[in-house]
Amino acid sequence: METYVFAFETPLSVLTAVETDGMLTALRFGGSVRQTEAPTPLLAETKRQLLQYFAGERRMFSLPLAPEGTAFQKTVWEALCGIRYGETASYGEIACRIGNEKAARAVGMANNRNPIPIIIPCHRVIGKDGTLTGYAGGLPVKEKLLALEKSGGKM
Repeated sequence: METYVFAFETPLSVLTAVETDGMLTALRFGGSVRQTEAPTPLLAETKRQLLQYFAGERRMFSLPLAPEGTAFQKTVWEALCGIRYGETASYGEIACRIGNEKAARAVGMANNRNPIPIIIPCHRVIGKDGTLTGYAGGLPVKEKLLALEKSGGKM
């Protein structure tokens, strides 16, 4: 198993991308940009697509993803990818989309454990009453991501 890590600056924060066996397996907020090696082609493409997203030039990502999680978590993460750019959905709506309308809390926990935020758009999930709820990067980051998408502009 070969794993590569690459941190890079974005208008939002430093992001650290992790590649394992040719698949993107994680994207984390924070990290150090003092790299000694050039990024792999996949990690360079991840950076390129994210920078396009932050510039308002990309609405969908086309990267090979392999998030690690339970079968339920993966089902939730797949459903998150169905939330369109600039739109939001509640935890209950996601629960209904995966065929388990009573699983809103479990959807919230799976959302919380999403290892590839932004690309798997967990920031697009909000409370039933429209309020913003927790986010791995913090609520100000979630607000910025949603504002970027709502305006279709630049960050």
